[in-house]
Amino acid sequence: MIPVTDLSDLNWRKSSFSNGNNGECVEVADIPGGGRAVRDTKDHGRGPVLTFTPGEWTAFVNGAKAGEFD
Repeated sequence: MIPVTDLSDLNWRKSSFSNGNNGECVEVADIPGGGRAVRDTKDHGRGPVLTFTPGEWTAFVNGAKAGEFD
């Protein structure tokens, strides 16, 4: 886990794969050091945030591209 004490300073962006249906959207932010943070858009920054190390993020993206989560 990456210690992130203040998420308000991160530059959050909506995933290009999110859609407008029923608020099913996620936002991603770069964490210093190369990691990523992910949150649910509808929580408006009040909900939980998942954090990934650079290696974890790479494995996740590669798995998604390979269809491992379909």
